[in-house]
Order: sequence, then C-alpha cells, then structure tokens
Amino acid sequence: MARKFLAKEKLINPYKKDIMLDLSFKKLKKKRIEQTEEAKIAVGLDIGTTKVVAFVGQRNEEGKIDVLGYGKHVSLGVQRGQVINIDKTTDAIKQAITQAGNKASIDIDTVLVGIAGQHINNMRIKGEIKRRNPDSEITKEDVRLLIDDMFKVAVNPGTQIIDVIPQEYTVDSVTELSDPIGVLGTQLSSEFNVITGNVQHIKNIVRCVKRCKLEMDGLVLEPIASSEVVLDEKEKETGVALVDIGGGTTDIAVFINGILRHTAVIPIGGDVITDDIKNVFKGIVKEEAEALKIKHGSCLPNHGNENHVISIPGIKGRPATEIPVVNLAEVIAARTKEIISRISDELKNSDCFHKLGCGLVLTGGGAQLRNIKEFTEYHTGLSVRIGNPEEKIVIEKDSDWHHPMYSTGLGLMILGIEKDEDLNAIKEEKEEKEERVENKKTENKKQKIENRDSNRNRSITFEKIKEMIYSLVNDDMDDDFEDD
Repeated sequence: MARKFLAKEKLINPYKKDIMLDLSFKKLKKKRIEQTEEAKIAVGLDIGTTKVVAFVGQRNEEGKIDVLGYGKHVSLGVQRGQVINIDKTTDAIKQAITQAGNKASIDIDTVLVGIAGQHINNMRIKGEIKRRNPDSEITKEDVRLLIDDMFKVAVNPGTQIIDVIPQEYTVDSVTELSDPIGVLGTQLSSEFNVITGNVQHIKNIVRCVKRCKLEMDGLVLEPIASSEVVLDEKEKETGVALVDIGGGTTDIAVFINGILRHTAVIPIGGDVITDDIKNVFKGIVKEEAEALKIKHGSCLPNHGNENHVISIPGIKGRPATEIPVVNLAEVIAARTKEIISRISDELKNSDCFHKLGCGLVLTGGGAQLRNIKEFTEYHTGLSVRIGNPEEKIVIEKDSDWHHPMYSTGLGLMILGIEKDEDLNAIKEEKEEKEERVENKKTENKKQKIENRDSNRNRSITFEKIKEMIYSLVNDDMDDDFEDD
C-alpha cells in the first residue's frame, strides 16, 4: 500500500508509480548480500521530533520479516512532527542511514518515509470507475486504477493528497464488500478516507531526503505505519484505536471491521511533559528533565514514596535541585491527563469512541511512561494495552529495538516490503491476463487455419465427387451411344 504530490516537484504516494519528484521504485544496491527477486529489501525512515530512525528489513522463507539493521540519531531540526531546520534534519538522516546500512551490509538508496504533524487532515470522498470488460471478474489492477484515480481529486490550495484509504467497496448493486476482487460487475466504487498534508511541509521532507542522495519510495502517515507492526488483525476487526504518543505529536488511527476509519494528529506529545518538568523544577536542563521522566516519572502521584527525593546537581556550583517523586508525578499526571482528554474528545467527535471493542493500544516513546496504562483506563473507561512492535517481524532475543518508540520505523519497513510485493502481484496478474489473451488469439488463429484447411479439403472432396459423377455420366452416355 502509498501516494503523490504537486506542481513542478512531483511527490509520492506509496501506491502510485509515476509519482512526483520522479521517485522511481529502485532496488537497493547490495554490497555483501545478493538481493533476489523473491526477497526484496526495504528501508523505513522515521523522521521524528526527538529522533531519526532507519530500519532495513527483508522477508525470510517462513514469511516473517528479518530486521537486517537499524540506525538512530538525535533529531534537532523537527518540531511537533514538522521539519523546520533542513540542515539539521539532513544531518540526522545521514547518520541514521549510514548506521543502518553498515549494520545491514548494504548501500541504501531508497527509503519509505513517515509523515505526521498538525498539518495533516482527512476527508471522505466517493470515487468510482466503469470497467472496460464487464464480463470478467474484478482484478487487483481494477482496484488500483480506482485508488490511483482518487489522486486526481481537487483539494484546497497549499495542500496535497498523501494517501487514500478505501472503505467498503460497491460493485454495481452489491454493497459493503471488504474485498471486491473476483466479483463480476461493471461499476466499481468506494468511499475513501483521503489524507492530505501541507505542501511546504511535504517539500521540506523531500528536500532533506534528496540532500542525502536518497530516492523516496513514498510517504505514509505514521500511525498507519505503526499499526502494521503493533496491531493484531482481530483487534482491527473488533474495533481499536492505535495511539502513538511521540515526542512532538500524538497520532491516532482507528480501525473498525478491519478497515482504517479515522486518523488524527494531536499537536502535543511527550516533549511537552519534559518541558513542564524543566519549567516547574528550576535549575535543570532538558536532558535531565527527560531522564527524570523516564527513570522516576509516573502518572499516578499516590503510587510514589512520599519521602523519596531526587537530587539534581546544580549548574556551575549552584545548590542542587531537590525534587520529591510525588511532585514529579503530579506534574506528569497533569499534562498526561490533558493528552488523554484530547484523545477521548477526538474519538467521540469522530463517532468512534463507542465502537472500540478492543479499546486503545498505546505505542511510541510516550507509552513507556510508568502507569500510563492504568491512568488511561481510569480516564477513558476503555481497555488499554501497551503496543510493542511484534507483528510480522522476527523478534530477536535481547534486541534493543523491540520497544514502542520504534514502532513507526519498523512499520514503514514492513510497508515498503509489502508495497513491492503488491506491485509484483499486480504485474504478474497483468502478465497472466495478457498471456491468456495472447493464447486465445493463437487459439483463434489456429482454429481459423483449421477451418480454412477443412473447407479447402471439403472443396477438394466436392470437386473429386463432382468429377467422379461427371465421369460416370459420361461413361453411361458413351455406352448408350455404342448400343445405338
């Protein structure tokens, strides 16, 4: 599954071939690993507010995806999910890509990139196509044509379509089809969740990637990517909201009946909690505030030891800053409650809240906050679990990337592999169809030749019979003359 962009600088869509910036689907150049047609290698690039991460993966013989390598570097050029400083972001991408390439023993030249930020919006639009051959079953190519056609929809100036997500399909009068492939019909239609983003923010991402001499295989909304490696198919079917709490944003993706129904981006994340700690407890720097949040922080003030006090050394000989653990938890709880409240409001406004049979799944760096599961359950009344990346990939023992903060990068890697497989499937289906048509033509031609030969033989036979009859008649006439 992805998509495209605007005017002179063509952008991308993970599903479309001829998408902007002339981003072709190029293979990775292997150094010490020979890449085959059966086992494509893909790279997912997560450009986050706090970190830039790249993951390299390849499907194995058992059908799972092996993580061949990954790289990580601190992100200093991104604010609330949006690239602000091109130079700093470019440098972080280079560092992460170099690390990942070295660990995987490959040269990386193509990446699938995640996108987030408060500029992301979505809307519902219906699309339809009329098929050329109504006497044949709907194919993957037909579905792709319908999806590609949605990228021609007019959107507001300054925005660009990033992705289009089909809901249920309709084939003629048959409605609510989750999969139309194999159905006989003339008209194929669906209502689409069309995801758009600000053109300038998209261009900033593209500019950074191109400066690193990389090709983009597409742009994918980050919570969609995270869901690939965090959510179980049964959860998606029953109804679940993935909540990815990142450094700068909190991203939401809602699945009901196995279909992505709603996406949203809340422009606050874990970084705001860190800033609160830094601002409330004077005399500490942001790095120390972040360490306090991760090591000693909790969402439940009454779960802490009232007498436990953390001492942070003062700057340049100043007195140490004394921080009671209970007070630290109160600061964290106040901001976390705001984030959870905004998540609940978003789900209720989208009419999804009461359809979540499996409740919420929390992932991203913010999901590591102590007691956040219980805190969220209390304030939403929904069931909650912490989502570690474990779907579709091989989990290595003691791997340092098996953590919620890496869900997006791993999900992008998976989507890169699946996208290539989908394109190959469509190509094979098209080739098989062309082969069937060619075989039919050959058959028809052969039949025509056989019919022509048969007609010729029949004519020859008729001529011979005719000659025999004439001969017999002539013989009889000769005998009659002799008798006379």
